[in-house]
Amino acid sequence: MTERIRIGIDLGGTKIEGLALDGLGAEIARLRIATPQQDYAATVRAIVDVVRELEQHIGDREQVSVGVGIPGTIVRATGLVKNANSTWLNGQPLEHDLSLALGRPVRCANDANCLAVSEATDGAAAGAGLVFAVILGTGCGGGICVHGEARIGPNGVSGEWGHNPLPWATPDEFPGPLCFCGQHGCLETWISGTGLARDHRQVTGKQLSGPEIVAAAESGDAAALASLARLEDRIGRALASVVNLLDPDVIVLGGGLSNLDRLYEHLPTLIARHLFGGGDLATPVLKAKHGDASGVRGAAWLWPA
Repeated sequence: MTERIRIGIDLGGTKIEGLALDGLGAEIARLRIATPQQDYAATVRAIVDVVRELEQHIGDREQVSVGVGIPGTIVRATGLVKNANSTWLNGQPLEHDLSLALGRPVRCANDANCLAVSEATDGAAAGAGLVFAVILGTGCGGGICVHGEARIGPNGVSGEWGHNPLPWATPDEFPGPLCFCGQHGCLETWISGTGLARDHRQVTGKQLSGPEIVAAAESGDAAALASLARLEDRIGRALASVVNLLDPDVIVLGGGLSNLDRLYEHLPTLIARHLFGGGDLATPVLKAKHGDASGVRGAAWLWPA
């Protein structure tokens, strides 16, 4: 039987990363280029060029599949992209256009769903039935994987955790900052790198980036430590609402903030405070095994064995 080679593409706001995996998930080739800005047709051509170049490393093997992780979602009823922060993708038939250009079916999924698929396939949550994956980076996103496959939903918004309001908000947290989506108090405005920086500035008057706040906390700065404690409390509340609704088998954290080792020590207790019925948290909270590569690997695994 011919071995299937999987190509995954991670379409980011500033870069397009491509990866070719063999049937066992081993990397064959990797490529990264800049994302064309504000130009849909150029973005399609760039993705096609990355796929073609990766194919040069594959040789004569057949059954090459292509999956693409995007910063938005495909509405299945229309085939059009929505909710992409790379706004030139919105309203476009990206999956159809890529399939036409490459002469084969292409599967697209939200980048957080790709993280979930990657970690459920051969990562920190390998073999788990229901995985909730979180991207804690510049923004905040979530993805759901059920038995190895991304859950999309008829509205294309399964796992869009970052645009729910911060739960159990205190009076000083309400109504919350204005989000780019037009709502106030979205999780993305609180539990992200930019949200951490905004909160620290509001409380201390000091303008520091997320990494600078982390570095200051590691050196013992009391204000920075307090900012991280507020961040963790908000993540704990937000994940408690997920557990109360989905009760996933595993929660996996990705994105830059997932590298904070203290999260894995503190979050189980912080989540448990808000669990319906009380008790200890039985769901493991784990760091993504594949790190920054999880999105592109998950895109490749959108085509299962």
